[in-house]
Amino acid sequence: MKPTIILNAVALVITLGFTSCGKQTGTSQAERSANAVASYVAPGEKDEYYLFYSGGHSGQVFVAGIPSLRHIVTIPVFAPYPGTGYGFDDESKKMLGDFTWGDVHHPALSQTNSKYDGRWLFVNDNANNRIARIDLRDFKTHQILGPIPNSIGNHGSSFITENSEYILCATRFSVPLPKGRVADPKDYEKEFSGMVSGIKVDPQTGEMKVGWQILTPPFDWDLGSTGKGPSSGWAFWTSYNTEMAHDTLEVNASQKDRDLCAVVNWRAAEKAVAEGKAEMMDGVPIIDPAKVPGILYFVAIGKSPHGMDVDPSGKWIVAGGKLQPTTTVLNFEKIQQAIAKKDFVHGGDVRGVPVLEYNDVVEGEVPVGLGPLHTQYDGKGNAYTSMFIDSAIVKWKLPPWTDEEKKDMTKTVLDKVQAHFSTGHLVVAGSDTAQPYGKWCVAMNKLSAGRHVNVGPSQPESSQLIDISGDKMKMVAEAYTEPEPHFAQILKVSEIQPAEVYPKDENKDPNAVWEKAQSGVTRNGNQVTAKLMAIRSRYNPDRIDAQVGDELTVHVTNVEQTRDMIHGFGLIEHNVNMVMDPGETKTFHIKLTKPGVFPFYCTNFCSALHQEMQGYLVVWEPGKAPATGATGTGSSGGSQ
Repeated sequence: MKPTIILNAVALVITLGFTSCGKQTGTSQAERSANAVASYVAPGEKDEYYLFYSGGHSGQVFVAGIPSLRHIVTIPVFAPYPGTGYGFDDESKKMLGDFTWGDVHHPALSQTNSKYDGRWLFVNDNANNRIARIDLRDFKTHQILGPIPNSIGNHGSSFITENSEYILCATRFSVPLPKGRVADPKDYEKEFSGMVSGIKVDPQTGEMKVGWQILTPPFDWDLGSTGKGPSSGWAFWTSYNTEMAHDTLEVNASQKDRDLCAVVNWRAAEKAVAEGKAEMMDGVPIIDPAKVPGILYFVAIGKSPHGMDVDPSGKWIVAGGKLQPTTTVLNFEKIQQAIAKKDFVHGGDVRGVPVLEYNDVVEGEVPVGLGPLHTQYDGKGNAYTSMFIDSAIVKWKLPPWTDEEKKDMTKTVLDKVQAHFSTGHLVVAGSDTAQPYGKWCVAMNKLSAGRHVNVGPSQPESSQLIDISGDKMKMVAEAYTEPEPHFAQILKVSEIQPAEVYPKDENKDPNAVWEKAQSGVTRNGNQVTAKLMAIRSRYNPDRIDAQVGDELTVHVTNVEQTRDMIHGFGLIEHNVNMVMDPGETKTFHIKLTKPGVFPFYCTNFCSALHQEMQGYLVVWEPGKAPATGATGTGSSGGSQ
């Protein structure tokens, strides 16, 4: 079939899909009332689950509750966020580095024994090749690692191993390596390469570092999943552009009947590095799978796939092909047997990496409908696949299948619920663990199609809550999110106990001050340092004197030890905006370039006298400061 015919056919299918999924109609008042009750959380009551959305190109993570779907808080990660002062203090500025945005796609909760352990949430930055760690003790970003060497476009991430040993990542884009080398894109197949990275996670602190990398052909790696149980130590990714085209991908990357998925033995990769079988590139051990057999294999899957998901048993791996009306179910036991027998496609290796025989490793193809993307699991033997073109969630039965079901695979499809619309991603609570919660599914729809009050051309996205606890799925609620969720994770509220106050004895910042006598302003040459104590409803000191040309460093400690008592520090006309939670110290550093009197004030409403919580930075012309100003060595400030 010619490329133009393929594109026209796909466009027609998409158009039909869009026009077929209007608003739900025909629901009775009783059904509406039941749905409202199912998702209702009364004032003062709390949700049962956290829903951690990726924030896409906002660079942030959004946290909502389930079943209410109410937005609770935004966790800033890869972009400044004035609401919490993120990106303005020295520490968060340093984490962000030279970037002021990121593209968050796939959050992953840390696990122990293939169950969520409530310690960390890891998220990837597709745009700038980074990984971040959010600590669930305080819902804050504590580390950003990257840009990851030898890697471009960290999209196939973040996929965590059973005991959080590694976060596994794969590149979306390929470039000539080492990075910085230039080659003509016309020589793409020969000169460009992709990469799978193992990001090592410290089991006590969560600190991340690059452990090793596996060189791959220049496919566009999409989504992945890690093994468990029988597939422990393995990981799997989908890819598109196995044609290895370099331009006009919507045509040139859709030529073959199937694309290839990667089957990665990450335990073997770890062992190969320990045995010295890797070569160094930009400080990282690189494994070439053509030289180290047993690390990487390929398997054909549905055309233009997206999701790649391992079921809770670890035996079944499901890939969705957007341009095929089926999901491909791989059998891990058959994969192992094929590898042991070296049952490879004759002459079908790619850059020395063997391709497994399709019919020997695929259990079957399930006819779920048009545009299958992601698949999730409830732990009861059922799978749920999002349909982008059909705008639906399809429930189907995992293997083992009866002989009758194998003859007629439509009998494995159990239920279908319409979504609104262009459903891209979905999440079932705990789907990527060995024990899913199996109660709720959230469909994340790429288009909201006017289901909300008109807000102009910048449209939100739609999320819909589906009850999957019974035989039939039931759509019960919907909400809207900022652009652009790609994936989410769901965690029981009861499984973590976040701190609401930083205890004083845990504050190890050497510049923290806890009483009036410790605060003040000092000068050493042109270095002026202010240590401020913030407490309802004042700063101490509330005056800082300095001169034009000085380097000013300000440390502010919120000495409150009471929940909700958050203080801010906004410095007028200097782009300074810090927020200190109870017991926290924040620092900023600026060079003073203009004279004047500049107020600073508390930006967080903290008490009835919140408006009175303010002070002044007095910046004198050199040599014009009075004797009481910060012009010599020692302390100054009108509030000491």
